[in-house]
Formats: sequence, structure tokens, C-alpha cells
Amino acid sequence: MNPLVLFFLSSLFVTSMSSKAEPLKNTSAHITVMGLVYCDICSNNSFSRHSYFLPGSEVRIDCKFKASWPKTREQISFSVNRTTNRYGMYKLEIPSVDGIACAQAAIDSSCEASLMSSSSKACNIPGYKSTTDEIAIKVKQQNLCIYSLNALNFRPSKTDAGLCGN
Repeated sequence: MNPLVLFFLSSLFVTSMSSKAEPLKNTSAHITVMGLVYCDICSNNSFSRHSYFLPGSEVRIDCKFKASWPKTREQISFSVNRTTNRYGMYKLEIPSVDGIACAQAAIDSSCEASLMSSSSKACNIPGYKSTTDEIAIKVKQQNLCIYSLNALNFRPSKTDAGLCGN
């Protein structure tokens, strides 16, 4: 996936979220983890003009966050499955996590997304199966953290030489 396209989509999401968010009076962070799943028609691990996003695909998200309070340090870990929407995007929203501030969360956290299943029988061979690479976007005023993970992809079992060349 072109990093510029992913950054653009993330920026649109941040703009819409930051206009709706209200300033928080405590140290609870609102965290969003998101990414995309697409069909890599030409099996070259990039989003080409023949590629398309896969709605209805299953993705597993595993995250770890370190929380800091004045007298203790804790680690919060969780795993969830999400289904991509009609645009091929999966999203996990965590409303608030006590003790995690966005400035610290970007340093003391990690999230990974893994492919579980494709919604397309014609495009169901995993390409990029998992990702930990992310772009972290922080909106300090609202204590909002967005982790945009690199795109995952499936491939068809056979590449169409007519579309993709040799």
C-alpha cells in the first residue's frame, strides 16, 4: 500500500475525530487502531490499479499498552477480531484507558494486525499476513491516539498475465 495514500486516509480520520472530540479533564487516552485489507491482483505486495479493498475480511488485532500511575506500572494486553467494512478498513476503538497518556502511549505500546480470513474466494491467499509497522498520530488536546497499521493483503491463486504482465 502506498504510504502516502495510508497517511491521507489517516489524516481524514483524524480531522473528523478531532472536530468531534472534547477536551478531557483526566489522563485517560482514547485510542483507535486501524488498517486496511486489499486484494493484490498482481501478487507484487503493492496496491496497483487492478487491486481492490476487501470488505468482510477477518483481522485479529493484538495490542499491549503500558499504563503508568504514581505508585504502579501495569501492562494492558488484549486481542480482538474485527471485520473490514465496505471500504476494506478495520478499526478498533478503545474509549478510555486510565493511566495511558498519548505522549507515553506512542512510546510504550505495540499493536499487531494479522489476517484471519478473506471474504473473497477469488482472492484468499495471504500476502502480507501480519503487520506491526504503524503511523502513530496524536492529538494532545483531546488525548487521542490513532495507530494506523500498514495494509494487509490477500492474493488470487493465479496471477492474470493479461492484467499484470509477466
